[in-house]
Amino acid sequence: MEKFFHLKENGTAVSTEIVAGLTTFFAMSYIIVVNPQILHQTGMPWGGVFLATIIAAIIGTLVMGLFANVPYAQAAGMGLNAFFTYTVCFGLKFTWQETLCMVFLCGLINIIITVTKIRKMIIEAIPPMLQNAIGGGIGIFVAYVGMLNVNLVTFTPKDTKAAGKGLATGATPGLATLNTPTLWLFLIGLLFAIVFTVLKLKGGMLLTIVITAIIGIPMGLTSMSNSVSISDTFAQLPQTFGVIFSADGFPALFSDVSKLPLVLVTIFAFSMSDTFDTLGTFIGTGRRTGIFSDDDMKHMEDGKGFSSKLDRALFADSIATSIGAICGTSNTTTYVESSAGIAAGGRTGLTSVVVSICFALSIFLSPVISAVPSAATAGVLVIVGCMMASSLKEIEWSDISEAIPAFFAAVFMALAYSISYGIAAGFITYCIVKTCKKEAKSVHPIIWIVSLLFILNFILLAVL
Repeated sequence: MEKFFHLKENGTAVSTEIVAGLTTFFAMSYIIVVNPQILHQTGMPWGGVFLATIIAAIIGTLVMGLFANVPYAQAAGMGLNAFFTYTVCFGLKFTWQETLCMVFLCGLINIIITVTKIRKMIIEAIPPMLQNAIGGGIGIFVAYVGMLNVNLVTFTPKDTKAAGKGLATGATPGLATLNTPTLWLFLIGLLFAIVFTVLKLKGGMLLTIVITAIIGIPMGLTSMSNSVSISDTFAQLPQTFGVIFSADGFPALFSDVSKLPLVLVTIFAFSMSDTFDTLGTFIGTGRRTGIFSDDDMKHMEDGKGFSSKLDRALFADSIATSIGAICGTSNTTTYVESSAGIAAGGRTGLTSVVVSICFALSIFLSPVISAVPSAATAGVLVIVGCMMASSLKEIEWSDISEAIPAFFAAVFMALAYSISYGIAAGFITYCIVKTCKKEAKSVHPIIWIVSLLFILNFILLAVL
């Protein structure tokens, strides 16, 4: 074990790595509950998504530990699963089978980006300000989804007749009246999530869900009557596993040529969110702790293939996304909660192996996990979103030319209920600002091309 993971070289020990792995797992294990709840809304079987989430996490995290030898864990990404459900399936009207195909292609694109210089071009093309705005905007979006899941925010339609027919119409938002058990349970869970997060309690997110779900029993919100047994979860896995290669998958996705521009833009949105989420996590935690050295960063920028530890970690991340799509879950990405395990002393891939073992054991808890109501997880979503929004502090808000694109990118994700539209708003306003300042030539061609693709997409949506 010492020879394989180089424990002494990295200043760690087996016991430290085990504790770090347990810490990371409990910090991120809420996804086992939350991901099936979000994706189930698209019509996907809860049990199939539950197992797909765990299988993708096990494989992705094992590759991260055994191939890259870094203490990072992977699972279905928050924000990306919301994008999958609420934007692509509900908003753009793609089926969940077609959306899984786009996630699979996103993984393939990220693999290509990782092993070629395209990665370096993209990293250089998008200014740090927009990278931070995208990360922070996803946080706002995730928190907003948590609030909407329990109807904390209500909407009064201005055209009731149109709304009654299921048509999009203007509406006045407002705070719900706090007179339902669902909202009471949500507020209780939110209180626990805040307290545990502020006190930096290990496993606080998972503990919040457990305590809130238990409180929901006498309130009639937590019930085993609709829970899914272990046998049912395995019976439902074939409904999602490999569905992208069936008639409902790739053949259906590319059957309508008029939707091709929208498909390409959606895949790009998936890929970019996934790429910068992961890169931000690696750079933000790995540089400070020495997991990724200056030489690693230089090799990542200038080298090709797997010349650095960071390259191998990025490759593991991209592999997990494609594997997850085959199994039946949204983008699998590297979790920022891995920083909890790193703070506990994790420095090698042994930490990741421990996390994988924990995920495998969680399969046998499916009957209990499926009984957890959305009100027990909504508060966690709000606080996770709050933590993800921290990247907004890196933006120079006093500079209006930087603040405008950052504001549009971050806020429009929630207002438009779409991560991709937030990215579009940020890119387009960035080009406008730079043009006004007579600095259009400083904008990377990739930004211009993508902005034009977004504008074309809006035109197509308006005329189709």
